[in-house]
Amino acid sequence: MAPSGMPHVIITGGSSGIGLTVARLYRARGARVTLIARGAGLLDEALALLGTGETAAEAADVADRAALEAAIVRATERFGPCTILVSSAGIVEPGAFADQPADLFDRQIAVNLTGTANAVRAVLPSMRQAGGGRIMLVSSGAGLIGIHGYAGYCASKYALRGYAGALRSELKASGIAVSICYPPDTQTPQFVRELASRPPEAQVIMGTVKPVEAESVARGIVGAIDTGRFETFFTPTLWALARLGPLAAPLINAVFDRQIAVLGKRNRRS
Repeated sequence: MAPSGMPHVIITGGSSGIGLTVARLYRARGARVTLIARGAGLLDEALALLGTGETAAEAADVADRAALEAAIVRATERFGPCTILVSSAGIVEPGAFADQPADLFDRQIAVNLTGTANAVRAVLPSMRQAGGGRIMLVSSGAGLIGIHGYAGYCASKYALRGYAGALRSELKASGIAVSICYPPDTQTPQFVRELASRPPEAQVIMGTVKPVEAESVARGIVGAIDTGRFETFFTPTLWALARLGPLAAPLINAVFDRQIAVLGKRNRRS
């Protein structure tokens, strides 16, 4: 086992995108890093990008509680107790709720919400044994506002906000700090895949905002973990949605409804 003074960072969804970028930042600090993701091939590529050092990977689906727990047990046996968990694994399947197969909706809940809970549950024993730790849950800007064609994704990411708040209160006395962040659209491989199936009604609303770089989001995540900040929003707009969204919801919905109605008229004419 590695020396206890070196932090052990476990990152779900660590084979690409935000998770992999966070891993690179922690490796630059000399931390031990375990990446967890479903695809063994992508994990191998991620390890090659991170270079030599105390970095390892475990292939597991976060929605499979038994498989994830086994992966985290192996990780803690290799590098010691989990010091920091970054729960970044997530999927998005855009599509109108009434038209989308039920299994796609269920899968988003299973990965984005239940998968996060599975990861937290799996690291808690080692964190408690070590007398503390830090947990970062990666939600989304879609966890602050309902978006046309994103019912399953919004539901799963909204739920993380309540989960994080309850978890923060429950674990504070144990010396375990809980944080949550709400990234906007971010340049990642998943974002590219998402755009291919994003409904035009959603694109009218979301397409006017330039995606941010994964590096910027990753640095915000690491900074929030360093300081123990509970919530991170990345942009003034997302901060305003979080703080003022319920008051502004009627106006926001009216604007979105009008934009979608205009798009519908254009489509009927064409």
